[in-house]
Amino acid sequence: MDRFSLKGKVALVTGGTRGMGEATAIGFAEAGADVAVTGRKLPELEQVADKIRKLRRKSIAVTAHLGHVEEIQSLVDKVVKEFGKIDILVNNAGTNPALSSTMEMTEKLWDAVMNLNLKGLFFLSQAVAKVMKEHGGGAIINVASIAGVKPELNPQAAHVYSISKAGVIMATQVMAVDLAPYKIRVNGIAPGLVKTKMSLSGFEVMPGREEMLLKRTPLRRLGEPDDVVGAMIYFASDASAWVTGKTLEVDGGELLT
Repeated sequence: MDRFSLKGKVALVTGGTRGMGEATAIGFAEAGADVAVTGRKLPELEQVADKIRKLRRKSIAVTAHLGHVEEIQSLVDKVVKEFGKIDILVNNAGTNPALSSTMEMTEKLWDAVMNLNLKGLFFLSQAVAKVMKEHGGGAIINVASIAGVKPELNPQAAHVYSISKAGVIMATQVMAVDLAPYKIRVNGIAPGLVKTKMSLSGFEVMPGREEMLLKRTPLRRLGEPDDVVGAMIYFASDASAWVTGKTLEVDGGELLT
């Protein structure tokens, strides 16, 4: 089991205040890593950092809005100052502030989603990759979505979100090729509907959606944040040492139907 150990590693997890980000940060700490968590709300980040410290791992909470590229380098500098390096980056931060059809899409909504889900992901990966290069390599894990593989049929669905997540899948492949010479592996996870604050908000505006999803999911349940942690540890650890450019669907089998 040593190949799954993250002992001696330093991880940076974005969107770390709750949901998959929090579960991943704590899972990494349980596997032996020291973890920096980032997001926009410091009190919530500090709560996650405290949970990590109770596992006898080091942790810091750093606020940053990754949709604002000018905040990225400061974030990376603070993590490196505290830990000396970054071995693992999890690009989990994402947004889906509104549902909109193609005909109703506004530039403001487009930019809000793309700036965080794709632009921020890319330029944070760039900044962290420069640190990883100087320390002999690392692992970057991008959180995509099955919405980036197959569009939602509802005309009022989050179509710009789907476009952004399709971009994340391609960014994963492009970065995997570009960063391989520096021993930096880049992989992705495409969850189905995991029960988080953001995803569950969609049920309020799309009645019957939960029942529909359960019917078309072979495992007959929605995901929990902990359901992605095993895949995260696999991609972060030496267990996936010869894997790069892949996006793993963690969706209860939903795409099969």
